[in-house]
Amino acid sequence: LLKICAKQGSHPPSFSQLLYEGGFNYAQCTDGYEWDPVRQRCKDIDECEIVPDACKGGMKCVNHYGGYLCLPRTAQIIVNEREEAAAESTSGRNSVIRRTPADPQRAPPNPTHQIQCAAGYEQSDHNVCQDIDECATGTHNCRADQVCVNLRGSFSCQCPPGYQKRGDQCVDIDECTLPPYCHHRCVNTPGSYYCQCNAGFQLASNNHTCVDINECDANNPCAQQCYNILGSFICQCNPGFELSSDRINCEDTDECRTSSYLCQYQCVNEPGKFSCVCPEGYQVVGGRTCQDINECETTNECREDEICWNYHGGFRCYPRNPCQEPYILTSENRCVCPVSNAICRELPYSVVYKYMSIRSDRTVPSDIFQIQATTIYPNTINTFRIKSGNENGEFYLRQTSAVSAMLVLVKSLSGPREHIVDLEMLTVNSLNYRTSSVLRLTIIVGPYAF
Repeated sequence: LLKICAKQGSHPPSFSQLLYEGGFNYAQCTDGYEWDPVRQRCKDIDECEIVPDACKGGMKCVNHYGGYLCLPRTAQIIVNEREEAAAESTSGRNSVIRRTPADPQRAPPNPTHQIQCAAGYEQSDHNVCQDIDECATGTHNCRADQVCVNLRGSFSCQCPPGYQKRGDQCVDIDECTLPPYCHHRCVNTPGSYYCQCNAGFQLASNNHTCVDINECDANNPCAQQCYNILGSFICQCNPGFELSSDRINCEDTDECRTSSYLCQYQCVNEPGKFSCVCPEGYQVVGGRTCQDINECETTNECREDEICWNYHGGFRCYPRNPCQEPYILTSENRCVCPVSNAICRELPYSVVYKYMSIRSDRTVPSDIFQIQATTIYPNTINTFRIKSGNENGEFYLRQTSAVSAMLVLVKSLSGPREHIVDLEMLTVNSLNYRTSSVLRLTIIVGPYAF
Protein backbone atom coordinates (compact mmCIF):
# COMPACT_ATOMS: atom_id res chain seq x y z
CA LEU A 1 0.00 0.00 0.00
CA LEU A 2 1.61 3.27 -1.15
CA LYS A 3 0.22 6.49 0.25
CA ILE A 4 1.43 9.65 -1.49
CA CYS A 5 0.70 12.81 0.43
CA ALA A 6 1.11 16.50 -0.42
CA LYS A 7 0.45 19.61 1.60
CA GLN A 8 -0.55 22.80 -0.12
CA GLY A 9 2.16 25.46 0.04
CA SER A 10 4.93 23.04 1.06
CA HIS A 11 8.21 22.44 -0.78
CA PRO A 12 9.58 19.20 -2.15
CA PRO A 13 12.21 17.42 -0.12
CA SER A 14 14.96 18.54 -2.49
CA PHE A 15 17.86 20.90 -2.32
CA SER A 16 18.84 23.62 -4.79
CA GLN A 17 21.60 26.18 -4.93
CA LEU A 18 20.97 29.49 -6.63
CA LEU A 19 23.86 30.45 -8.83
CA TYR A 20 24.64 33.77 -10.46
CA GLU A 21 26.63 33.83 -13.57
CA GLY A 22 26.88 36.57 -16.22
CA GLY A 23 23.97 38.44 -14.71
CA PHE A 24 21.70 35.33 -15.00
CA ASN A 25 20.60 33.08 -12.21
CA TYR A 26 19.82 29.40 -12.33
CA ALA A 27 19.43 26.60 -9.82
CA GLN A 28 21.15 23.28 -9.52
CA CYS A 29 18.67 20.57 -8.32
CA THR A 30 19.45 17.35 -6.54
CA ASP A 31 19.11 13.93 -8.19
CA GLY A 32 15.59 13.10 -9.21
CA TYR A 33 14.62 16.76 -9.74
CA GLU A 34 14.95 19.25 -12.55
CA TRP A 35 14.67 23.05 -12.71
CA ASP A 36 11.28 24.51 -13.65
CA PRO A 37 12.03 27.88 -15.24
CA VAL A 38 8.39 28.93 -15.20
CA ARG A 39 7.78 28.42 -11.52
CA GLN A 40 11.41 29.07 -10.64
CA ARG A 41 11.78 25.95 -8.52
CA CYS A 42 12.88 22.34 -8.73
CA LYS A 43 10.28 19.82 -9.88
CA ASP A 44 10.20 16.05 -9.63
CA ILE A 45 11.28 13.93 -12.58
CA ASP A 46 8.80 11.14 -13.50
CA GLU A 47 11.25 8.28 -14.03
CA CYS A 48 8.35 5.91 -14.83
CA GLU A 49 7.74 7.93 -18.00
CA ILE A 50 11.28 8.47 -19.15
CA VAL A 51 13.13 5.32 -18.00
CA PRO A 52 12.44 2.41 -20.37
CA ASP A 53 11.38 -0.72 -18.50
CA ALA A 54 12.01 0.91 -15.16
CA CYS A 55 10.61 -2.15 -13.30
CA LYS A 56 11.16 -5.80 -14.17
CA GLY A 57 9.43 -9.05 -13.27
CA GLY A 58 5.88 -7.83 -13.75
CA MET A 59 6.26 -5.08 -11.14
CA LYS A 60 4.62 -1.73 -11.76
CA CYS A 61 6.44 1.57 -11.58
CA VAL A 62 5.20 4.23 -9.12
CA ASN A 63 6.80 7.65 -9.33
CA HIS A 64 8.03 9.08 -6.04
CA TYR A 65 9.53 12.49 -5.22
CA GLY A 66 13.19 12.23 -6.06
CA GLY A 67 12.87 8.68 -7.40
CA TYR A 68 10.42 5.88 -8.09
CA LEU A 69 9.24 2.59 -6.58
CA CYS A 70 8.70 -0.85 -8.12
CA LEU A 71 5.66 -2.40 -6.48
CA PRO A 72 3.51 -5.49 -7.14
CA ARG A 73 0.64 -4.85 -9.50
CA THR A 74 -1.79 -5.59 -6.69
CA ALA A 75 -0.44 -2.68 -4.58
CA GLN A 76 -2.87 0.15 -3.91
CA ILE A 77 -1.87 3.80 -4.10
CA ILE A 78 -3.64 6.44 -2.02
CA VAL A 79 -3.01 10.13 -2.64
CA ASN A 80 -3.63 12.32 0.39
CA GLU A 81 -3.06 16.06 0.17
CA ARG A 82 -3.38 16.69 3.93
CA GLU A 83 -0.55 14.62 5.36
CA GLU A 84 2.59 16.45 6.45
CA ALA A 85 5.15 13.86 7.45
CA ALA A 86 6.33 10.34 6.76
CA ALA A 87 5.15 7.55 9.03
CA GLU A 88 5.52 3.82 9.20
CA SER A 89 2.98 1.27 10.32
CA THR A 90 3.61 -0.03 13.81
CA SER A 91 2.55 -3.52 12.72
CA GLY A 92 5.66 -3.87 10.60
CA ARG A 93 3.68 -5.49 7.80
CA ASN A 94 2.24 -2.59 5.76
CA SER A 95 4.35 0.45 5.01
CA VAL A 96 2.78 3.82 4.34
CA ILE A 97 4.90 6.28 2.39
CA ARG A 98 3.93 9.92 2.43
CA ARG A 99 5.57 12.91 0.83
CA THR A 100 5.06 16.65 0.81
CA PRO A 101 5.62 17.98 -2.72
CA ALA A 102 5.55 21.44 -4.01
CA ASP A 103 2.04 21.93 -5.32
CA PRO A 104 2.27 22.72 -9.03
CA GLN A 105 -1.23 24.04 -8.94
CA ARG A 106 -0.42 26.97 -6.81
CA ALA A 107 1.67 30.00 -7.64
CA PRO A 108 2.41 32.97 -5.39
CA PRO A 109 -0.72 35.03 -5.51
CA ASN A 110 -0.06 38.11 -7.54
CA PRO A 111 -3.24 39.45 -9.09
CA THR A 112 -1.30 42.07 -11.03
CA HIS A 113 0.77 39.56 -13.01
CA GLN A 114 -0.32 36.87 -15.47
CA ILE A 115 1.06 33.47 -14.39
CA GLN A 116 2.25 30.72 -16.68
CA CYS A 117 1.01 27.19 -15.80
CA ALA A 118 2.70 23.90 -16.62
CA ALA A 119 1.34 21.52 -19.21
CA GLY A 120 -1.84 19.91 -17.94
CA TYR A 121 -2.77 22.91 -15.82
CA GLU A 122 -4.64 26.11 -16.51
CA GLN A 123 -5.08 29.43 -14.75
CA SER A 124 -8.17 29.77 -12.61
CA ASP A 125 -10.23 32.84 -11.93
CA HIS A 126 -8.21 33.31 -8.74
CA ASN A 127 -4.97 33.42 -10.71
CA VAL A 128 -4.04 29.91 -9.51
CA CYS A 129 -2.93 26.98 -11.67
CA GLN A 130 -5.47 24.19 -11.51
CA ASP A 131 -5.48 20.73 -13.04
CA ILE A 132 -7.20 20.25 -16.39
CA ASP A 133 -9.58 17.25 -16.32
CA GLU A 134 -8.89 15.90 -19.80
CA CYS A 135 -11.38 13.07 -19.23
CA ALA A 136 -14.21 15.52 -18.56
CA THR A 137 -13.28 17.95 -21.31
CA GLY A 138 -12.75 15.27 -23.91
CA THR A 139 -9.26 16.37 -24.75
CA HIS A 140 -7.78 12.94 -24.09
CA ASN A 141 -6.78 10.53 -26.80
CA CYS A 142 -8.00 7.27 -25.20
CA ARG A 143 -9.46 4.67 -27.53
CA ALA A 144 -13.15 3.81 -27.47
CA ASP A 145 -12.42 0.55 -25.66
CA GLN A 146 -10.40 2.33 -22.96
CA VAL A 147 -11.32 4.27 -19.85
CA CYS A 148 -9.88 7.72 -19.26
CA VAL A 149 -8.55 8.33 -15.72
CA ASN A 150 -7.62 11.91 -14.83
CA LEU A 151 -4.27 12.54 -13.16
CA ARG A 152 -2.68 15.67 -11.72
CA GLY A 153 -1.47 17.51 -14.78
CA SER A 154 -2.21 14.63 -17.10
CA PHE A 155 -4.46 11.59 -17.71
CA SER A 156 -4.15 7.84 -18.14
CA CYS A 157 -5.86 5.45 -20.57
CA GLN A 158 -6.78 2.26 -18.78
CA CYS A 159 -8.69 -0.85 -19.73
CA PRO A 160 -12.10 -1.40 -18.15
CA PRO A 161 -12.47 -4.10 -15.50
CA GLY A 162 -12.21 -7.56 -17.01
CA TYR A 163 -9.83 -6.42 -19.77
CA GLN A 164 -6.07 -6.18 -19.98
CA LYS A 165 -3.80 -4.10 -22.18
CA ARG A 166 -2.08 -5.88 -25.02
CA GLY A 167 -0.13 -3.36 -27.05
CA ASP A 168 -2.51 -0.48 -27.66
CA GLN A 169 -5.65 -2.60 -27.42
CA CYS A 170 -7.73 -3.86 -24.51
CA VAL A 171 -8.43 -7.57 -24.75
CA ASP A 172 -10.81 -9.60 -22.64
CA ILE A 173 -9.39 -11.46 -19.66
CA ASP A 174 -10.56 -15.09 -19.76
CA GLU A 175 -11.16 -15.56 -16.03
CA CYS A 176 -12.02 -19.20 -16.66
CA THR A 177 -8.34 -19.93 -17.43
CA LEU A 178 -7.22 -18.39 -14.16
CA PRO A 179 -7.27 -20.12 -10.76
CA PRO A 180 -10.69 -21.72 -10.26
CA TYR A 181 -13.22 -19.06 -9.51
CA CYS A 182 -16.15 -21.43 -9.98
CA HIS A 183 -17.04 -24.59 -8.08
CA HIS A 184 -18.28 -26.49 -11.14
CA ARG A 185 -18.25 -24.67 -14.48
CA CYS A 186 -17.03 -21.23 -15.57
CA VAL A 187 -18.46 -19.30 -18.53
CA ASN A 188 -16.36 -16.42 -19.82
CA THR A 189 -18.12 -13.25 -21.04
CA PRO A 190 -16.70 -10.01 -22.48
CA GLY A 191 -15.16 -8.23 -19.51
CA SER A 192 -16.50 -10.68 -16.97
CA TYR A 193 -17.58 -14.28 -16.34
CA TYR A 194 -20.25 -16.24 -14.50
CA CYS A 195 -20.47 -19.64 -12.85
CA GLN A 196 -22.73 -22.52 -13.67
CA CYS A 197 -23.53 -25.65 -11.67
CA ASN A 198 -24.02 -29.22 -12.75
CA ALA A 199 -27.49 -30.70 -12.88
CA GLY A 200 -28.92 -31.13 -9.40
CA PHE A 201 -26.99 -28.17 -7.97
CA GLN A 202 -27.58 -24.45 -7.74
CA LEU A 203 -25.38 -21.43 -7.12
CA ALA A 204 -24.99 -20.31 -3.53
CA SER A 205 -25.36 -16.68 -2.52
CA ASN A 206 -21.68 -16.05 -3.35
CA ASN A 207 -22.39 -16.94 -7.01
CA HIS A 208 -19.35 -19.24 -7.01
CA THR A 209 -20.11 -22.25 -4.85
CA CYS A 210 -22.57 -24.93 -5.94
CA VAL A 211 -24.90 -26.47 -3.37
CA ASP A 212 -27.14 -29.49 -3.75
CA ILE A 213 -30.78 -28.97 -4.69
CA ASN A 214 -33.18 -30.96 -2.56
CA GLU A 215 -35.60 -31.85 -5.32
CA CYS A 216 -37.86 -33.66 -2.87
CA ASP A 217 -38.49 -30.45 -0.92
CA ALA A 218 -38.48 -28.15 -3.94
CA ASN A 219 -41.10 -29.75 -6.17
CA ASN A 220 -41.16 -33.47 -5.26
CA PRO A 221 -41.13 -34.87 -8.79
CA CYS A 222 -41.81 -38.43 -7.63
CA ALA A 223 -45.28 -39.88 -7.86
CA GLN A 224 -45.01 -41.54 -4.45
CA GLN A 225 -41.77 -41.62 -2.43
CA CYS A 226 -38.84 -39.26 -3.04
CA TYR A 227 -35.31 -39.60 -1.63
CA ASN A 228 -32.77 -36.81 -2.14
CA ILE A 229 -29.18 -37.72 -2.99
CA LEU A 230 -26.19 -35.49 -3.79
CA GLY A 231 -26.85 -33.85 -7.12
CA SER A 232 -29.98 -35.83 -7.87
CA PHE A 233 -32.86 -37.83 -6.36
CA ILE A 234 -34.40 -41.27 -6.60
CA CYS A 235 -38.04 -42.29 -6.60
CA GLN A 236 -39.51 -45.34 -4.96
CA CYS A 237 -43.00 -46.76 -4.94
CA ASN A 238 -45.29 -47.96 -2.21
CA PRO A 239 -45.80 -51.71 -1.76
CA GLY A 240 -47.85 -53.06 -4.63
CA PHE A 241 -46.43 -50.58 -7.14
CA GLU A 242 -43.34 -50.54 -9.32
CA LEU A 243 -41.41 -47.75 -11.04
CA SER A 244 -42.35 -47.05 -14.60
CA SER A 245 -39.78 -46.60 -17.36
CA ASP A 246 -39.44 -42.86 -16.62
CA ARG A 247 -38.23 -43.77 -13.08
CA ILE A 248 -40.63 -41.18 -11.63
CA ASN A 249 -44.17 -42.50 -11.91
CA CYS A 250 -45.44 -45.66 -10.28
CA GLU A 251 -47.43 -48.38 -11.96
CA ASP A 252 -49.59 -50.92 -10.24
CA THR A 253 -47.98 -54.33 -9.87
CA ASP A 254 -50.29 -57.04 -11.17
CA GLU A 255 -49.51 -59.65 -8.55
CA CYS A 256 -52.04 -62.00 -10.08
CA ARG A 257 -50.05 -62.08 -13.30
CA THR A 258 -46.72 -62.75 -11.62
CA SER A 259 -47.82 -65.96 -9.89
CA SER A 260 -50.62 -68.45 -10.22
CA TYR A 261 -50.21 -69.69 -6.65
CA LEU A 262 -51.15 -66.57 -4.74
CA CYS A 263 -54.76 -67.62 -4.28
CA GLN A 264 -56.30 -71.04 -3.92
CA TYR A 265 -59.17 -70.16 -6.25
CA GLN A 266 -59.02 -66.75 -7.96
CA CYS A 267 -56.78 -63.67 -7.66
CA VAL A 268 -58.23 -60.18 -8.16
CA ASN A 269 -55.74 -57.38 -8.84
CA GLU A 270 -56.37 -54.02 -7.15
CA PRO A 271 -54.42 -50.73 -7.15
CA GLY A 272 -51.36 -51.40 -5.04
CA LYS A 273 -52.54 -54.79 -3.82
CA PHE A 274 -54.48 -57.93 -4.66
CA SER A 275 -57.19 -59.96 -3.04
CA CYS A 276 -58.33 -63.56 -3.21
CA VAL A 277 -61.91 -64.60 -3.76
CA CYS A 278 -63.56 -67.96 -3.37
CA PRO A 279 -66.47 -69.52 -5.24
CA GLU A 280 -69.97 -69.76 -3.85
CA GLY A 281 -70.11 -72.05 -0.88
CA TYR A 282 -66.60 -71.09 0.28
CA GLN A 283 -65.08 -68.31 2.32
CA VAL A 284 -61.57 -66.82 2.31
CA VAL A 285 -59.38 -67.90 5.22
CA GLY A 286 -55.96 -66.39 5.85
CA GLY A 287 -56.33 -64.06 2.88
CA ARG A 288 -55.65 -66.77 0.29
CA THR A 289 -57.21 -70.11 1.22
CA CYS A 290 -60.79 -71.17 0.54
CA GLN A 291 -62.70 -72.94 3.26
CA ASP A 292 -66.04 -74.65 2.86
CA ILE A 293 -69.02 -72.89 4.42
CA ASN A 294 -71.17 -75.27 6.47
CA GLU A 295 -74.58 -74.11 5.30
CA CYS A 296 -76.25 -76.63 7.57
CA GLU A 297 -75.03 -74.59 10.52
CA THR A 298 -75.45 -71.11 9.04
CA THR A 299 -78.40 -71.09 6.61
CA ASN A 300 -80.13 -74.45 7.03
CA GLU A 301 -82.92 -74.32 4.45
CA CYS A 302 -84.07 -77.94 4.79
CA ARG A 303 -87.60 -78.84 5.97
CA GLU A 304 -88.32 -80.41 9.33
CA ASP A 305 -88.77 -83.86 7.80
CA GLU A 306 -85.35 -83.53 6.11
CA ILE A 307 -81.82 -83.68 7.29
CA CYS A 308 -79.16 -81.25 6.00
CA TRP A 309 -75.96 -82.71 4.66
CA ASN A 310 -73.05 -80.33 4.04
CA TYR A 311 -70.54 -81.10 1.35
CA HIS A 312 -67.56 -79.24 -0.14
CA GLY A 313 -69.06 -76.19 -1.76
CA GLY A 314 -72.72 -76.66 -0.84
CA PHE A 315 -75.37 -78.69 0.97
CA ARG A 316 -78.24 -81.06 0.24
CA CYS A 317 -81.44 -82.03 1.99
CA TYR A 318 -82.30 -85.72 2.45
CA PRO A 319 -85.46 -87.27 4.00
CA ARG A 320 -85.22 -88.13 7.66
CA ASN A 321 -87.05 -91.40 6.93
CA PRO A 322 -85.49 -92.87 3.81
CA CYS A 323 -87.23 -96.24 4.24
CA GLN A 324 -89.44 -97.53 1.47
CA GLU A 325 -92.03 -100.34 1.69
CA PRO A 326 -91.72 -102.95 2.96
CA TYR A 327 -88.92 -101.54 5.08
CA ILE A 328 -89.59 -99.75 8.33
CA LEU A 329 -87.41 -97.27 10.19
CA THR A 330 -85.79 -98.72 13.30
CA SER A 331 -83.21 -96.03 13.97
CA GLU A 332 -82.18 -92.74 12.51
CA ASN A 333 -80.76 -94.13 9.31
CA ARG A 334 -81.50 -97.88 9.44
CA CYS A 335 -84.36 -99.56 7.67
CA VAL A 336 -85.34 -103.22 8.41
CA CYS A 337 -87.55 -105.56 6.43
CA PRO A 338 -89.52 -107.66 9.02
CA VAL A 339 -89.09 -111.46 8.65
CA SER A 340 -92.79 -111.82 9.26
CA ASN A 341 -93.38 -110.24 5.90
CA ALA A 342 -93.09 -112.85 3.17
CA ILE A 343 -91.79 -110.28 0.71
CA CYS A 344 -88.75 -109.69 2.90
CA ARG A 345 -87.45 -113.25 2.38
CA GLU A 346 -85.94 -112.22 -0.96
CA LEU A 347 -84.74 -108.82 0.15
CA PRO A 348 -81.75 -107.72 2.25
CA TYR A 349 -82.67 -107.80 5.89
CA SER A 350 -81.54 -104.22 6.53
CA VAL A 351 -80.56 -101.12 4.58
CA VAL A 352 -78.38 -98.50 6.28
CA TYR A 353 -78.17 -95.01 4.70
CA LYS A 354 -74.85 -93.17 4.87
CA TYR A 355 -73.62 -89.91 3.31
CA MET A 356 -70.12 -88.69 2.63
CA SER A 357 -68.40 -85.82 0.76
CA ILE A 358 -65.18 -85.87 -1.23
CA ARG A 359 -63.36 -83.15 -3.15
CA SER A 360 -63.24 -83.05 -6.90
CA ASP A 361 -60.30 -84.69 -8.65
CA ARG A 362 -59.16 -86.57 -5.60
CA THR A 363 -55.92 -88.49 -5.98
CA VAL A 364 -56.40 -92.17 -6.80
CA PRO A 365 -56.25 -94.87 -5.64
CA SER A 366 -57.66 -93.67 -2.37
CA ASP A 367 -59.44 -95.39 0.51
CA ILE A 368 -62.65 -93.49 1.09
CA PHE A 369 -65.06 -95.57 3.20
CA GLN A 370 -64.97 -98.62 5.50
CA ILE A 371 -67.88 -101.05 5.94
CA GLN A 372 -68.03 -103.31 8.99
CA ALA A 373 -70.50 -105.81 10.45
CA THR A 374 -72.26 -104.59 13.56
CA THR A 375 -73.34 -108.05 14.75
CA ILE A 376 -71.02 -111.03 14.63
CA TYR A 377 -72.47 -114.52 14.62
CA PRO A 378 -70.42 -117.65 15.40
CA ASN A 379 -69.64 -120.12 12.65
CA THR A 380 -70.57 -117.63 9.93
CA ILE A 381 -68.74 -116.36 6.87
CA ASN A 382 -69.06 -112.76 5.66
CA THR A 383 -68.42 -111.67 2.13
CA PHE A 384 -68.60 -108.14 0.68
CA ARG A 385 -69.41 -106.80 -2.76
CA ILE A 386 -70.53 -103.68 -4.58
CA LYS A 387 -74.14 -104.47 -5.41
CA SER A 388 -74.87 -101.36 -7.53
CA GLY A 389 -73.61 -97.89 -8.42
CA ASN A 390 -70.29 -98.94 -9.94
CA GLU A 391 -71.25 -99.23 -13.57
CA ASN A 392 -68.23 -97.17 -14.72
CA GLY A 393 -65.76 -98.93 -12.45
CA GLU A 394 -64.88 -95.94 -10.29
CA PHE A 395 -64.78 -98.04 -7.11
CA TYR A 396 -63.30 -101.25 -5.76
CA LEU A 397 -64.25 -103.04 -2.52
CA ARG A 398 -61.32 -104.64 -0.72
CA GLN A 399 -62.07 -106.99 2.18
CA THR A 400 -59.82 -106.14 5.07
CA SER A 401 -61.01 -108.73 7.66
CA ALA A 402 -63.67 -111.31 8.26
CA VAL A 403 -66.11 -108.62 9.29
CA SER A 404 -64.95 -105.49 7.37
CA ALA A 405 -64.09 -104.15 3.94
CA MET A 406 -62.68 -100.90 2.46
CA LEU A 407 -64.21 -98.97 -0.44
CA VAL A 408 -61.41 -97.72 -2.71
CA LEU A 409 -61.73 -94.91 -5.27
CA VAL A 410 -59.80 -96.04 -8.34
CA LYS A 411 -60.91 -93.38 -10.84
CA SER A 412 -60.81 -89.66 -10.26
CA LEU A 413 -64.23 -88.02 -9.94
CA SER A 414 -65.11 -84.46 -10.95
CA GLY A 415 -67.95 -82.54 -9.39
CA PRO A 416 -70.44 -81.40 -8.71
CA ARG A 417 -71.79 -84.91 -8.84
CA GLU A 418 -73.66 -87.45 -6.68
CA HIS A 419 -72.91 -91.17 -6.60
CA ILE A 420 -75.13 -93.74 -4.83
CA VAL A 421 -73.30 -96.98 -4.20
CA ASP A 422 -74.88 -100.05 -2.52
CA LEU A 423 -72.35 -102.07 -0.52
CA GLU A 424 -73.64 -105.53 0.43
CA MET A 425 -72.45 -107.87 3.20
CA LEU A 426 -73.60 -111.50 2.69
CA THR A 427 -73.57 -113.78 5.77
CA VAL A 428 -73.85 -117.62 5.57
CA ASN A 429 -73.30 -120.51 8.02
CA SER A 430 -72.88 -124.25 7.82
CA LEU A 431 -76.59 -124.84 8.13
CA ASN A 432 -77.16 -122.98 4.90
CA TYR A 433 -78.47 -119.96 6.79
CA ARG A 434 -78.19 -116.97 4.50
CA THR A 435 -78.84 -113.29 5.09
CA SER A 436 -77.58 -109.96 3.74
CA SER A 437 -77.34 -106.31 4.72
CA VAL A 438 -76.92 -103.28 2.46
CA LEU A 439 -75.17 -100.01 3.17
CA ARG A 440 -76.44 -97.39 0.72
CA LEU A 441 -73.63 -94.87 0.50
CA THR A 442 -74.35 -91.47 -1.09
CA ILE A 443 -71.10 -89.90 -2.23
CA ILE A 444 -71.29 -86.17 -3.04
CA VAL A 445 -68.36 -84.89 -5.11
CA GLY A 446 -67.69 -81.16 -4.63
CA PRO A 447 -67.13 -78.84 -7.60
CA TYR A 448 -63.54 -77.98 -6.68
CA ALA A 449 -60.40 -79.68 -5.47
CA PHE A 450 -60.59 -77.86 -2.13
